[in-house]
Amino acid sequence: MEGTVVAFAPGRVELLGNHTDYNEGLALAAAIHLGVTVQAERIDTDLIEVSSDTNGRAASASLKNLQRLEDEPWANYPIGVVKALREAGCEIGGLRLRVSSNLPPGSGLSSSAAFEVATAIAALELFDLSMEPMALAQLCQKAENEFVGVRCGLLDQASSVYGKEDEAILLDFRAITARTVSLAPDEALLVVDSAVPHELTGGEYNERRNQCQKAASALGVRALRDISSEAISAASLDPKIRARALHVTGENERVLAGVAALESGQMQKFGELMFQSHESSRRNFENSTPFLDALVEIASSTQGVLGARLTGGGFGGATIWLVERDKVQQILARVSESYHQKTGATCKALVTKASQGARLVRTARILEKQN
Repeated sequence: MEGTVVAFAPGRVELLGNHTDYNEGLALAAAIHLGVTVQAERIDTDLIEVSSDTNGRAASASLKNLQRLEDEPWANYPIGVVKALREAGCEIGGLRLRVSSNLPPGSGLSSSAAFEVATAIAALELFDLSMEPMALAQLCQKAENEFVGVRCGLLDQASSVYGKEDEAILLDFRAITARTVSLAPDEALLVVDSAVPHELTGGEYNERRNQCQKAASALGVRALRDISSEAISAASLDPKIRARALHVTGENERVLAGVAALESGQMQKFGELMFQSHESSRRNFENSTPFLDALVEIASSTQGVLGARLTGGGFGGATIWLVERDKVQQILARVSESYHQKTGATCKALVTKASQGARLVRTARILEKQN
């Protein structure tokens, strides 16, 4: 066993299926080429020592009493993962972790899940342990739910674990399964960041989750997975609760239509579903922002863009655009100017593609390159 291991876990984009994970629904996601790298080594003390090349900070916690750090909240992600591993019976001892990320901060590309997954993979390897991929994703989700305090679903962690080159990931959050669906090679993914930070700890995410639970309860079903948009439209519900429910059921229906479109090579149809998804986020779920809406509006009138929508939890962050690969440069030239004219703000665009999921990196070269 090596004295030092290096693990990389990618960020993700959600192509369709917004806020469906905690409603036992469906989503289509893709891992991207950027992510979080964790270099880990064993130490002879009962401590977890974490340092970040990205924010220049360091923190430590005692294995005898793993408590949330109020002063260094960024370090709660790996500490929570180690706590969850130990609670699951994994004998994880003292660790020194050094983290580096090339994901744009605050863009909603799930750097937190990537941090969790990379930590878990590195720790398991270092202590000669193993875990099934979905169990690993669920353990990282548990750490975020119970230790960090964000009641996220499984989308982010499972996407980071199951990513595959040039493939979208179909996730079923009731069956807890993942399979991949091929993306057309002529298309690229463009992440266009609104430059308004994405922040889920402010309560909006948990509020939406509670509203979805209220809707399921009022409709007499276990989860919104169990009912159709048509049935919700006909039911007597509080208008706001109805709107939240319609978003989730509509997203499940769009995911199924999206898989069919991908499998038959109908990329134009897939793009239309992305635009419909964003409109539902804007109108029904109210988790968009004027900045995200401005980007999607620009996308809808830009040649070579097949579809666009917010990606991730919403309330800021980024949009994901499905674009024709040979028109990327023209699209990039137009979007920043148009966005500035509309909002006075400056957006950031990143060209990416569906990429390989979390993995061990046998050398520390990635960290060296990022320093």
